[in-house]
Amino acid sequence: MNIIFDLGGVVVRWEPEALLAQTFDDPATCKVLHSEFIGHADWLELDRGTMPPAQAIMRAARRTGLSEPEVRRFLSSVPPALVPIPETVGLLYQLKTQGHSLYCLSNMHLASIEFLERTHGFWDVFSGKVISCRVNLCKPEAKIYAHLLETYQLDATGTVFVDDVEVNLAAARQFGIRTIRFESSAQCAEEFRLLGCV
Repeated sequence: MNIIFDLGGVVVRWEPEALLAQTFDDPATCKVLHSEFIGHADWLELDRGTMPPAQAIMRAARRTGLSEPEVRRFLSSVPPALVPIPETVGLLYQLKTQGHSLYCLSNMHLASIEFLERTHGFWDVFSGKVISCRVNLCKPEAKIYAHLLETYQLDATGTVFVDDVEVNLAAARQFGIRTIRFESSAQCAEEFRLLGCV
C-alpha cells in the first residue's frame, strides 16, 4: 500500500490561534493577523513559493496596521512551532515496518520545511515528498496530486491519503485515491487497522 501523509496538523502540530496568542497579548491583534495574514491569499502564495517572505510581511503590515517587525516576529515563530506529534510519528514507523511505502504531501512555506528537515529525523520513513513551495503548486489543486502520482509512479487505487482538511481529501478522491480524515493519531491508527494496514 502507498500511504501519503499531510504534515501540518497531522505529523506536526499546526495550531495558529495558539501561536498567535503566544506571540501577541492583544486579542484584536491576533484576530486581525489571523484573518488578514494566515487567512489571506498571500499565505497561500508563501506556501506556493511564489511570494518572497519580505513582500508578504510588507503587504500584511499594510493590511493589518501592524509594523513589519511585528509581522516578521510572528512569521519567524511558525517553523519552530511545528512540533512533531509523537503518536503520529510512531504510526509512521509502524506502517513502514508493515511494508507500506510512505510519502508526504504538504502545503508549507520554505522556511518551515527547511527548519523541519534540519531539526527532525523522521524523514527516513518517507520514500518521497512533495512540498508546495518547491513545486509551486498547492493542495487542493489537481496538479499537485498528479505530480506526486507521476513522480513516484503510484497507482492511485492502491494509495491512501491522510489529511485533516476535507477539501484536500475530496481533491485526492477525484484521482481514485482512498482517504482518511485525520482527527487524532489514535483515530487515524484505528482507520488503518480497519483497512488492514497495521
